[in-house]
Amino acid sequence: MPRQPASSRKPKDEDLSDEWEWIYRSVPSQSGRSRHDSAQRIVGARNGEFECQVGDCVLLKADGANQVWAAIITNFVESNEDGDMAADFLWFSPENEIRNGPLKRSDFLPNELYITSSSDINPLASINGKARVMSSAAFSREFPTGKIPRSSPAYNKTFVCRRGCNTRTTTYTSEFIWEDIFSGSSEDIAKLIQLVQSGTKSTRRQPKSHRTTDDTTTEYTPRKRRLYDVPEDEETDNDDGFLSSEHETQSKLRTPRKKQKTSRVTTPSSRKIMVKKALEFTPLATRLVSPSHHQSSPFQIARAQLHVASVPTTLPCRETEFSIVYSHLEAAITDGSGACIYISGTPGTGKTATVREVVSRLDDAVRADELDDFIFVEINGMKITDPHQSYCLLWEALRGQRVSPSQALDLLEREFNNPSPRRVPCVVLMDELDQLVTKNQSVMYNFFNWPGLRHSRLIVLAVANTMDLPERTLSNKISSRLGLTRITFPGYNHEQLMKIIQSRLEGVPGNIVEPDAVQFASRKVAAVSGDARRALDICRRAVELAEAESKGPGGDPATPSKRGRGQAMNADKGKGSRGKVTIATVKKAINEATTSPLQQYLRGLPFAFKVMLASLVVRNERTGLLDSTYGDVLEEAKRALVLDAASRRVSLLTRADTDTRWAGNKGTKTARIAGIQAAAVGLAGAGIIILEGQRTERPSKIRLAVGDEEVKLALRDDPEIKALGIAF
Repeated sequence: MPRQPASSRKPKDEDLSDEWEWIYRSVPSQSGRSRHDSAQRIVGARNGEFECQVGDCVLLKADGANQVWAAIITNFVESNEDGDMAADFLWFSPENEIRNGPLKRSDFLPNELYITSSSDINPLASINGKARVMSSAAFSREFPTGKIPRSSPAYNKTFVCRRGCNTRTTTYTSEFIWEDIFSGSSEDIAKLIQLVQSGTKSTRRQPKSHRTTDDTTTEYTPRKRRLYDVPEDEETDNDDGFLSSEHETQSKLRTPRKKQKTSRVTTPSSRKIMVKKALEFTPLATRLVSPSHHQSSPFQIARAQLHVASVPTTLPCRETEFSIVYSHLEAAITDGSGACIYISGTPGTGKTATVREVVSRLDDAVRADELDDFIFVEINGMKITDPHQSYCLLWEALRGQRVSPSQALDLLEREFNNPSPRRVPCVVLMDELDQLVTKNQSVMYNFFNWPGLRHSRLIVLAVANTMDLPERTLSNKISSRLGLTRITFPGYNHEQLMKIIQSRLEGVPGNIVEPDAVQFASRKVAAVSGDARRALDICRRAVELAEAESKGPGGDPATPSKRGRGQAMNADKGKGSRGKVTIATVKKAINEATTSPLQQYLRGLPFAFKVMLASLVVRNERTGLLDSTYGDVLEEAKRALVLDAASRRVSLLTRADTDTRWAGNKGTKTARIAGIQAAAVGLAGAGIIILEGQRTERPSKIRLAVGDEEVKLALRDDPEIKALGIAF
């Protein structure tokens, strides 16, 4: 049921109770056998002294104090889905609901309404009184000043109607005289609908063969005109359809920002909520240019286009998934129904990028008057600190108001549970779904439950990295609401990765990346994960390595000046593979990508440091304990070095000390490691080991501060450690 406006100007018959009763009229039986055989037909409804019948113009409770909801009763419904007494209303639309500035008429009157062909079923409890509709000539005769006095019973109840309008396409009928076309009968209602439909441009709907959802009969309700909510004098259409590649680095779609004043909203619990005014930012003056305009080096252009944040003009190798998502969204928006779509796939398979591209294409269809308008909002679980903040983001997208999470939940519950003739379909992209799971799973339940409500017109696109997240993490009542619409994005194979990388390198001068290198990188990534982002990162790092290699003592030959670009490029041809991305360059990039910074640090340690770490790992494996003593580790190191006494590392040993424990005869000189104490102190200072008291005394406790697997991976292929006979 629509909300009652918080207005101080209440009509007299606004205070209607919830107790309604039908007004019946006896209709003779079709058989005509007996005059006593008759049927009861509903012809009206009564609430105390207030009565309404088919053909009456009535007011309905609107969302705000300054909104006017007027409609014609076309039929009574004995019981709607909620079991309430209801009626079917044919809606009027005021001029402030028509948002397309260039097509909107400017000769509207202060109290003018436009009749539409949109109808909706609402409970009788939403009726707020009767309305009076007349022609402009009749209004001028009754109110010569053009204004209705506040003391008049007709104030806020009398309106002028002289045209019909399709609010979605912003097309109008020819001007007519209201009294000549409508007298209140059911026949006039049908003629009025036909007049509006024939005199305005209707919505183009796709053939049923393109739809993937069940074809069901739903009410056609008016949509708001634009996805972007911008001032009328600034609103322009993009005739080119797609945004240019330079501008695609910015956000393609913005959630609506309606200009709202600070107001108070009354919730069902009758407590007042202070609605804060939406934040307004003054954008800085920016000039977007192509990377080729300020980056003369081919390496710089390649690095910019291979960056994962770069938005390509097309999405190769995802045509099938794009078509499936597009058809589902288009059908849900056109039918005005709610939907829930679960999209899964490993990271880097193009899930979010495909959805954004689908929304961009749908927005182009809205601009071309081929699709009903919709609102788009993206909620990323990694970008919010609390999953409950998703309520605030959704409500701000719908109404442009910033409220607390609990207040937003109350408002959203009332919004989606109550029918509204002004509701626009809303598409919600819930990215990183696993980050929005709470202890009681209330956030997921609400977002998956609202699309199933009849009047919500909410379409949820849930994106996650795991296919079995609903069954593994969510409860049965939540996973069952996801429905059967599930789309899986498989990992890319090496051919698809090659196509993606080559499409990014189109237009890069100099052919700095060899095709074999692209194929090698694609095969390596496809064999592990099929992550396109990882493949792009590896190729981008390979370009950086090739750029560093090309910079010799003579400067940067791969960076030609703007005048001598051709000469410099010709000079590079005779330098072989220098400055180009080859298979060897890709191997270096892959090694860097698969090696952690800790392992790189451990590989670069001096020999004594490596011996200390290897001895500590061997000692821990021998005893099975995490803690050892400095003396025990020292003995392990001595034992390994004695075995390697004949190797080239013998110069690191001294013969100054005598130790009978290692000698077969008394007086035999034994090995002693030079710098082992400094190695232990240095590793402790670097945070690699934990040394008790920072003292190299034999009883001091010592343990690893990093994982032993990190040490093993770093020293596994070290030739100096292998020479000691230590193998991991």
